[in-house]
Amino acid sequence: MYPTLSLGSQLQVPTYFLVLSLAACTSLVWVDRRAFHQDLPRKEIYDLSFIVLLLGFTGARLFHVLYEDPSYYYEKPFRILQIWNGGFVYFGGAISGILAGIFYYFRVLKKPRTQLGQYLDLFAPVASFGYMFGRVGCFFAGCCYGRFCDLPWAVAGRHPTQIYAVLWEAGTLLLLLGFEQRKHQPGQVFSLWLILHGIGRFVMEMFRDDFRGPIWLLSISTWLALGLIILGSFLFRRRKSLKS
Repeated sequence: MYPTLSLGSQLQVPTYFLVLSLAACTSLVWVDRRAFHQDLPRKEIYDLSFIVLLLGFTGARLFHVLYEDPSYYYEKPFRILQIWNGGFVYFGGAISGILAGIFYYFRVLKKPRTQLGQYLDLFAPVASFGYMFGRVGCFFAGCCYGRFCDLPWAVAGRHPTQIYAVLWEAGTLLLLLGFEQRKHQPGQVFSLWLILHGIGRFVMEMFRDDFRGPIWLLSISTWLALGLIILGSFLFRRRKSLKS
């Protein structure tokens, strides 16, 4: 594991924070190019992207603080601001970012409901890309590790669940990019991402050593993954029925 990178004798950069920063910057450039090719207003897309990033980042941090280790931060609240030490929950960020983006879409941009699917499709492959590289950061930081195993590809005697997630999401990203080249209803690319991402997360949780414990036999992440699969399937079929 490489939790920090040395950029000089006096400068140590957290690897996780660096990877996430590079992924965010690359995602902004990519979503701008996608907006240009799809003839969508680039300024509005940039504004929307920053809202999603900001609220997603905040939600991911708060979910960690309030759910995973509240006593640690209650003891010394200033630790909440020490974001360079890590401590983010992807589902917390995804949920808050998506809800914030939809709220901004309707209440600030005042866009019609009929165009929402197109905007969601615009962001779906970018979200997949961001998650994939986020898990690369997790691998270097040594967090979100798997259970003990003695397989040839084990890392420090554990399942490299971060790498499992990277490989699955890379395949998901390729499928999304291929699917959007076919004729489809607006919103189906986003729905497909919900399904595939949910399946990947559900499988990963089988190998992950989740310290947060089960809720009704399954981890909270597993329940959320199931929710994504169900929601994505419903939305995908609904869009397909509208097409027919």
